[in-house]
Amino acid sequence: MDLKEEDILGADIGRHWYYRSKAAALGRAVAGIGTRHLLDVGAGSGFFSRHLLAQTPAESALCVDTGYPCDRDDSVAGKPVLYRRDCGQTDCDLVLMMDVLEHVDDDRGLVRHYAGKVPAGAHFLVTVPAFQFLWSGHDVFLEHKRRYRLAEVEAALRDAGLAIVRGAYYFGLVFPLAAAVRLADRKTTEPRSSLKKQGALANGVLSAICAAELPLFPVNRLAGLSAFVLAKKP
Repeated sequence: MDLKEEDILGADIGRHWYYRSKAAALGRAVAGIGTRHLLDVGAGSGFFSRHLLAQTPAESALCVDTGYPCDRDDSVAGKPVLYRRDCGQTDCDLVLMMDVLEHVDDDRGLVRHYAGKVPAGAHFLVTVPAFQFLWSGHDVFLEHKRRYRLAEVEAALRDAGLAIVRGAYYFGLVFPLAAAVRLADRKTTEPRSSLKKQGALANGVLSAICAAELPLFPVNRLAGLSAFVLAKKP
């Protein structure tokens, strides 16, 4: 996840409509695969893996991020969370890459690198920002290299040796509004985040809109702000 967004939202990140809704979509995306051990790549605070530990039977999380000043251990709901700058071979059976691939030059190489560290049968849940035409100062601020169509991120994962299980867009109901704002502001790419703390009313309304979308999420291959892909190492 993007550390710069964590810095903006601080302790309110778990209540913000965007991250709250994204965590709910993550839970829906990995439901039924029987995850025991998580490998969270580019994890930042470990928000998403901590959410899964608290809400599912998953037993542990290994959070990897080169931005950590040192290795440390923590826990959530009595389950271990290890924060590491790097990792070797692991028995983790679900690899999270939440908004990571858009930050690197070689997206396929990064997936291939971590696919080599987990056993056959391990799943990968990957999210990326959707649609290059939505490029804005927000992407520049977050140091993105690109945005993706769903078919493009699926192709990247296939090229890295994974088999696609399913893919979908999310944040489809707020997509028209967000697209209108981005397109109106496309003349400038001044680095600035479009994510901000919201008042209780706006946060509640946006959370409710995204919650209403969840039942349609698995079949939405039309449009959204984020692309979610579940893949598997053969």
